Amino acid sequence: MEKLPVLYIVIPCYNEQQVLPVTAPMFLQKLRDLMAANLIAPGSRAVFVNDGSKDDTWPIIRDLAAKEELAEGICLSRNRGHQNALLGGLLTVKDRCDITISIDCDGQDDINAMDEMVKAYLDGCDVVYGVRSRRDTDTFFKRFTAESFYKLMNWMGAQVVFNHADYRLLSSRVLKEFANFKEVNIFLRGMVPLVGFKSTSVYYERAERLAGESHYPLKKMLALAFDGITSLSVKPIRLITGFGIFVSCISFIGVIWAVVAALLGHTVAGWASTISIVCFMGGIQLLCLGVIGEYIGKIYMETKARPRYIISETTFGEGAHE
Repeated sequence: MEKLPVLYIVIPCYNEQQVLPVTAPMFLQKLRDLMAANLIAPGSRAVFVNDGSKDDTWPIIRDLAAKEELAEGICLSRNRGHQNALLGGLLTVKDRCDITISIDCDGQDDINAMDEMVKAYLDGCDVVYGVRSRRDTDTFFKRFTAESFYKLMNWMGAQVVFNHADYRLLSSRVLKEFANFKEVNIFLRGMVPLVGFKSTSVYYERAERLAGESHYPLKKMLALAFDGITSLSVKPIRLITGFGIFVSCISFIGVIWAVVAALLGHTVAGWASTISIVCFMGGIQLLCLGVIGEYIGKIYMETKARPRYIISETTFGEGAHE
């Protein structure tokens, strides 16, 4: 009989004291169900990663880990953001398990899709993406902006799976290769496809948040989208170059026209048109400088090679786990 895989469910948490008591038992029960179905090994665990929460999230995780054999906790030294917290959890457990499934703590992602994910792994897939089958629960604005984001990312050259966030299964083999990606600017949903290996998708319907408030307002979503584009693609720089060439051609034609008009004595009077053109070009130049500056800033952060996260405390080997 083929050896059953050890599964670690990695759950990043930030200020989740309201929703954690509701969703944590769900994750633990799912582990028991998967074990009962003979899909995963008994050593499987649910790992809650505290991303420097300001509320009682970490005390809740510690108490849970002390009482439940299937629960573990990792605490980052400070808030480093969802992507870094998720990466920290995945790389910490990569040598302890055969497969990982990353999922948000809010309970919106369908945990029953894990069954199909594990089955896909047993069929030979190293990467299994959890993909939303539809967005009926979203507002029109959120649905439109989210779908536009995925289309924009693909147009920019980033390989992202449409309607996929961070709900995915990764094998330990993928994680060990992923550990060689040392960049500081992290956008996991765009970086995972770069690793390669056999992959597939599992489709599910996303529910409403069970408790608490969303930690991803429009401002954070736009920042994540911009980080994703500038971290995975240089197409914005190429677009600026192309636009610069286009404007230069138009300007050259304008210079020729001005010289010919001057020679013929048909000078055009009017400061309004001149000021409009100057202001327009000034705005375009500042925008282009801003995009270039963003890339330079990312290069600066990469050359510093600072740690992406620092783990201050874990529950591995404590309480009920010994």
